[in-house]
Amino acid sequence: MNRRRALKQTFGFSAAYFISKGYLPAAESTAVADAGKGTLHYMMIGDWGWKDDLRAQTAVANGMKRYLADQPFKHEALFMLGDNFYGAFKGGTNCPRWKTQFEDMYPKEVFPGPCHVLLGNHDYDDEPIDKLAAELAYAKDHPGTRWSLPAKWYRLDLGPKEKPLITVLALDSNYHNSKVSLTKEERKAQMIWFKAELEKPRTAPWLVVIGHHPLYSNGVHGDDKTLISEWDELFKKHKVHFYFCGHDHDLQHLEFEKHPTSFVVSGGGGAKMREPTHERGPFAMGVYGFTHLEINQEKFIVRHFDANRKLLHAFAKKTDGSWALV
Repeated sequence: MNRRRALKQTFGFSAAYFISKGYLPAAESTAVADAGKGTLHYMMIGDWGWKDDLRAQTAVANGMKRYLADQPFKHEALFMLGDNFYGAFKGGTNCPRWKTQFEDMYPKEVFPGPCHVLLGNHDYDDEPIDKLAAELAYAKDHPGTRWSLPAKWYRLDLGPKEKPLITVLALDSNYHNSKVSLTKEERKAQMIWFKAELEKPRTAPWLVVIGHHPLYSNGVHGDDKTLISEWDELFKKHKVHFYFCGHDHDLQHLEFEKHPTSFVVSGGGGAKMREPTHERGPFAMGVYGFTHLEINQEKFIVRHFDANRKLLHAFAKKTDGSWALV
């Protein structure tokens, strides 16, 4: 049995339950043309590790498996935008949920590359068992895992080593609750680091920032005045191309006149879905789903899919900041 056929057979979960509830439209396969050498492909989900009923998480994970099975390109890595594990997390780095909701849910034969992880507010849950410490220590305690969370904030330079294609600055956006957030000292340290990274000479054509909480959102949480006041002017000054996040359990794409940054929410990974409450465009939908990033020197394409692989929204951006729907 070839690899592609094997991947297609991994979709063992029926999404009929969600279709019956009106959460998902009927299945639709969407193959993407291979853009050839020099193009990188990444998958992205947020808000995926729901605490009890795993049907939505399973549907989205299986949708990504089927989607990748249909594609001609190599998948580089999976970005996981926080709220990785909701609720109780007994056992620390040996909690059984590591296997059921991460290692087996996103298996190595389908997602062979690293899984670049962020911390969400539910990863800071104030529990007797320190979930946060477990997430930071898991890779060290389990050599060979694809889980990659080297620190609360970190930098990635992706693509060819000598000439990276993308610089990603991963931030911890948990600013909001003194019990489950960064300390004042950590916030200060992160901002010093963030500004210093932005001031470095740019070696990659694409500059991306990722965090868990949106700055701007059509979702139930709305805009985040704290993050806007601290980060937005830096995005403008340094012409950040994209800010990717989760937190709102939906899929979004927001653009603002004369702003260099595209704001994209990918929060449909499995947590309880929420309908958007605002109507700014160009796109917002309360749906379970995932995001595909296709990147080369000239163009960066973002595609939102539902859990059944139906293309919901796509746009392409150029390095000069211009963008268009595709």
